[in-house]
Order: sequence, then C-alpha cells, then structure tokens
Amino acid sequence: MAAPKKGRSASAQSKPGRSLALILIAIAALTGGMFAAGHTTPRLGIDLAGGTSITLRAEAEPGQESAINKTNMNTAVQIMERRVNGLGVSEAEVQTQGDRNIIVNIPKGTNSKQARDQVGTTAKLYFRPVIATEVSGGDAAATPSPSASSSASGDSTDKATDKATPSGSASPSATSTTQGRAVTDALKADSTPSTSASSSASPAASSSPTGDTDSGKLEAQYAALNCTNEQARAKAGDGAKPTDSTVACGQNSQGQWQKYILGPAEVDGTDVDEAKAVFNTQSGAGWTVTMDFTSEGRKKFAAITGKLAQKQQPQNQFAIVLDNDVVSDPFVREALTGGNAEISGSFNQESAESLANMLSYGALPLSFSEDSVTTVTAALGGEQLKAGLIAGAIGLALVIIYLLVYYRGLSIIAILSLLVSAALTYAIMSLLGPTIGFALNLPAVCGAIVAIGITADSFIVYFERVRDEIREGRSLRPAVERAWPRARRTILVSDFVSFLAAAVLFIVTVGKVQGFAFTLGLTTLLDVVVVFLFTKPLLTILARTKFFGGGHPWSGLDPKRLGARPPLRRTRRPSAPIETKEA
Repeated sequence: MAAPKKGRSASAQSKPGRSLALILIAIAALTGGMFAAGHTTPRLGIDLAGGTSITLRAEAEPGQESAINKTNMNTAVQIMERRVNGLGVSEAEVQTQGDRNIIVNIPKGTNSKQARDQVGTTAKLYFRPVIATEVSGGDAAATPSPSASSSASGDSTDKATDKATPSGSASPSATSTTQGRAVTDALKADSTPSTSASSSASPAASSSPTGDTDSGKLEAQYAALNCTNEQARAKAGDGAKPTDSTVACGQNSQGQWQKYILGPAEVDGTDVDEAKAVFNTQSGAGWTVTMDFTSEGRKKFAAITGKLAQKQQPQNQFAIVLDNDVVSDPFVREALTGGNAEISGSFNQESAESLANMLSYGALPLSFSEDSVTTVTAALGGEQLKAGLIAGAIGLALVIIYLLVYYRGLSIIAILSLLVSAALTYAIMSLLGPTIGFALNLPAVCGAIVAIGITADSFIVYFERVRDEIREGRSLRPAVERAWPRARRTILVSDFVSFLAAAVLFIVTVGKVQGFAFTLGLTTLLDVVVVFLFTKPLLTILARTKFFGGGHPWSGLDPKRLGARPPLRRTRRPSAPIETKEA
C-alpha cells in the first residue's frame, strides 16, 4: 500500500517549475502586448475621465402615442449604443429612464463630441430624391453642382459621388427664374404615382388642383427658408411624413448651407445592411463610403437610381436625410443594381466614418428631442478614486501585516501571489480597453479592491490545510501534497460562488454596476489561475529548502509551534504486537 502512495506523491510534486514558467510567460506576453499596442493604462470611465451626459425625450407622431412603448425604447437604446460604440467611444452608457427618457453618458475622448452630435440626431434615416437645391441666402449661380460618376467596367461596386464642380450659370436673375419654373415642373412630375423612368416625361398629366396647392405651399416654404438661421433649420420639414415631399437643409463640401426640396422617401434606413468608411487607394478617390443593402433595399435603391439617372441636374441626386438634415447628396448617371454602392467625394476620415456610422445605425423607431446636456467633470470622481485607493492601500497593508504576524515566512508566498494577480489584472484591463471597450470606473475599482480579500482567502485556506497536516505529524513535503486536494476543492467552490454572483449581477444590472460585476468576475477567475499555477508550485519548491522544509521558527511551519503530534506511522501501531515481536 505504501508504494502507490509514494508514486502518487512523486507524480504530484513533479515539475512545479513548468507551472511557474507558464504563468511568467503569460505575464510577459500580456505586458509586451500592452506596450506594443500603445495602451499602457486602462481606459477610464466617465466618472474618472469626465464627459457629457445627455437626456433625450421620446416623441411620437400625432395620434401615435402607442409607439412609445418598452419594445421601441429598448430598440432605440440598442441602436444608440451601436452608434456611439461604432465611433470607438469607451464605456458610452445608454439606458432608459422612466417611460419616455433615455440617458446617454459619453466619456471624454477623441470622438466624444462626434458621438454627442450623432446621438442627438435621432430621427429616422431616409433616401429622398432631390427636386431642387441652392445655397441658402446666397447666389444661385455660385451653387456648386455635383458631377456624376458610375461604376467602372468590371467593378462590382456601384458608385455615386457628392464631389462638386462649379456651375456655369450666366446670371442670378436668369438662374432664379429658370429654377423657379424647374421647381414647379419637377414637383408636378414628382407627384406622378409611377416609379418608372418614363414618369418624368409628362408632368402635366399628373397635376391636379390639390397637387398644385401642395406644390405652391412647398415652393413658398422653399423660397422663405433660410438655412443659415438655426431656428429655421430646426423647423424645416416639421410634420412631413415619409410619403410627402418636404424641404430640408444641409451643408455642402465648402461649408455653405444649402436648402433643398426633396421628394417622398424612396429608401428607408433599415434597408441599409452595412456601411463602411474605406480608403480607396486604387482609384485615387481617397476616403469613400461603401453601402451594402438588404434584398428589399437593393430593389428600392435600383428603382430610385434608375429613375434619377434619366433626369437633369440637380434632379439626378438623392439626399441622405437624417432628422430632416441632409448629410450627403450624391447623384448617379445610371441605375445602381448591384446591391451595393460607393459614395465618393470630398471626404476625410472623420466625415467618411461619420456618414458610414449614420447609414449603419441611423434608423430609430422613435424621434427624440434633447431635454438637457450636462458636462460631467472628473474632479468628483478623481476625489472618490483617491479615497478608494487609499482605503484599498490601507486594507492591503492590514492584510500583509496579518500575514507577516501569523504566517511569517509563508507570507512571502502570499505577497508574491498578490503581486502576480495584480500584474495580470492590470495588463488584461489595459488590453480590454481597445479590444472590447472596457473602461475602468469607480465601481470597477471597488470590485478590484474586494478581490484582494477573495485572493487572500484562497491562500489562507491552502496554508491552513498544510499546517493541519503538519499538526498531524507529517513532514512539510508530503503535507504540501496531501493538503492540496482538500484545499483545492474548497478554493474552487468558494471562487465558483463568487463568480456566479458576479455573473448574475452583470446580467441583471445596467450601467456602472456592471463594471463592478465584470471586475469581480475577472479577478475571481485570475485567483484560480494564480493559486493553481503560482501559489501551489511555489510552495512545492520552497518545501524542498532547509528554511521551510526544516521547520524554521520563522517559516510559519514550525512543528513545535503548531503543536505537532508524533508521526502517524508510530501512533497507529498497537503496543502489544511490538512487545511480542521484540520478545
């Protein structure tokens, strides 16, 4: 019976250096990746870095109050989250408040202002044909006129462009008169129910008293519209349905405000499957925006481009309208039927990414108005962080003092294990920032401080099991191995309960509490890794030294101090057989 036990013991004690080498290599790899990626510190949340808090209030169309419900509000939250996170904003929080409000917290960062602008732009996205356009408050002759571009031979991606070239109009008065007649004719033609290309051939056939009246109102709105006035821009197109023609404002590539008359929406934002900003090096077009449409959107987009391709400028353009704001007005020369399209023009990286983000996440089930915008400073969070770090340092110091007094030499193993756990936690948090958008906030710091106690508890469980074995009369080396299975079960059960609590808390909560739950769960998993790959192998190696293995009074494993009993093999032998054998 003794031989198998020795075999198992030798197997359990064999090659602890491999485990130590493995965890040290992991620390080196994570640290190297942290420096290579250029992210040597964790990202900070809004309470530590500061930022902007926006309150949005849901608004429904007249007679459609039932649209403000839990399902639509949750859908809006998800789309807004994708919008701001699509810009790379760390820890942007989007959550409902009550039945009608959504709170958006955007931490201070490179793209935080751009994210705020896009979150505030929360109405539905539409593709509308352009009926007329000119620089608002300026000379019509100076209005830039876009030049069309279509896909080249063999190119699988259809193209449109918003690149402008100067118009060659002769005089302002002649242009204004000609444009007025063109607007009237275009509005009449646009009221034709047919969506075929031939619908523009006979505009008079579709006119009616009602149509003339609506056209007259729209022309009057267009003539009076001054897009350089902020209030006028905000009211442009109010109350217009997707099936109505409307007026709108937008900025051209020169930064000038233009006003538009737009036809009924032909393509909805939900028809866009995906949009990306791409730097096109082959054609020399620079930054472009590519769009992929759904199967239904492909048909709609082919129809509108086919119809617009047969018209004259500017009625061969389509406007991408978000919250009654024209964010782009590209045009085509032929029908784009490939199911994807490319918009090229005077884009830089920021404007291309902004347009792609709007196209990808532009369709919301509700409209929202900005109730309030609050700037959050990092001063209060910084003070709380300082206080929390001081409290954590005091707690850690008390734990170390307790370990030194009670466990003496064993405290070296515990302190080294805590340092290894801290190094792994810091490196992983720094890398999780750019990869999944994790940002360190105050609750997350609290979770890391709580994890100190969980990690120290695992060491204490193992140390006490080893000391129990020594009290039973075993020497240190077999005591380390015999104590491990019992300590391992206790540690795994304890960490499983902690991890389960963190997982449930992460699932059922929102906002900052999730940061606490995430950090607690992460550090609990790392506790298991450190105990298995560092603490236990290190104790196995130190048990072979004279200081620990010989039971030095300052090792924390002195048999006399622990009140060890005589060896088990002697106490278990009955006295009578021994006397008989000796006799």
